Amino acid sequence: MDSTLLFNNLKAAEPFFLLAGPNVIESEEHILRMANHLKTITSKLGLPLVFKSSFDKANRTSSKSFRGPGMSEGLKILEKVKIAYDIPIVTDVHETIQCEPVGRVADIIQIPAFLCRQTDLLVAAAKTGKIINIKKGQFCAPSVMINSAEKVRLAGNSNVMVCERGTMFGYNDLIVDPRNLEWMREANCPVVTDVTHSLQQPAGRKLDGGGVASGGLRELIPCIARTSVAVGVDGIFMEVHDDPLNAPVDGPTQWPLRHLEELLEELMAIARVSKGKRRMEIDLTPFSD
Repeated sequence: MDSTLLFNNLKAAEPFFLLAGPNVIESEEHILRMANHLKTITSKLGLPLVFKSSFDKANRTSSKSFRGPGMSEGLKILEKVKIAYDIPIVTDVHETIQCEPVGRVADIIQIPAFLCRQTDLLVAAAKTGKIINIKKGQFCAPSVMINSAEKVRLAGNSNVMVCERGTMFGYNDLIVDPRNLEWMREANCPVVTDVTHSLQQPAGRKLDGGGVASGGLRELIPCIARTSVAVGVDGIFMEVHDDPLNAPVDGPTQWPLRHLEELLEELMAIARVSKGKRRMEIDLTPFSD
């Protein structure tokens, strides 16, 4: 699908669109199976889906962590998903040289939170002509995303969206400030909430034999998701796994596939009764009986 057409379809999605899939490509068989399940669920619910998975998790806490199959093999697998299930793809890049080859497969190129201010990366991604999803850095004020989105636009690409993924709260925790979901609208583009990474506890889990890994608060995913759709975000980003306890990466913050349909049904119901997408006009003239 043409990038602008897809972008406009996602912007117009009611009650929201979904970016979802396992955190990282574990195998071709697993990715195809997950894509099939996600396509079946979202088609049943009438929810626009963009399938997400990463070919390389370059910013793992530990050098011993599983990173994925790499760009070449990973893009081949994602292209198979795209063709087999006729669904758009979102995946992330970490270096400027990755943008062009990734743009030949992905419909949305995602900029990781740690790299949300990297001008060269934003420009290289923008020049592919694909939709750019910029995750807000855990260290950034929401106003930073106005500048990041503008960098993409100044590179000639108006198809940009911004994504909340939590703010550092001490050393090993993140907090989601719902005010950010309103303030990020000042970037004049769709706003997405990452309801899974927002609940990470960075480097908060000690490993047997030494070292640390990221923990997470999976049980609070519904809380953050409910809040986000009530506020009126345009999209939900959610990492989903069929066996999260044995997921090689970010298992503590991946939502169980068996509960996905149930949660999405609830979120859609909340979004449909909320007026969150419409700004309330406040009249400050004196009240009189």
